[in-house]
Amino acid sequence: MARISYLAPEMIADPQARKWLEDAIAAGRPGPENQAIRAHQPDVMRSFTSTFDLLFKKDAGTVEWELKELLRAYIALSMSCGY
Repeated sequence: MARISYLAPEMIADPQARKWLEDAIAAGRPGPENQAIRAHQPDVMRSFTSTFDLLFKKDAGTVEWELKELLRAYIALSMSCGY
């Protein structure tokens, strides 16, 4: 089984990627562990974070925040997500 290391913020050369990881650690989302893995490839992290921000930030996009929350709950329940 492959093992991909988690990068600590101080190990990341790209300042924007470092900030995204620090923000994820502080907020607990998007999953800091996943962001620490994505940090190996800053372009992947950039693409994911841009999409995440458009979909899930309170002031982003055209869908009301309440509907975003309902969709998140529906997806989690339909996938039997205990997280």
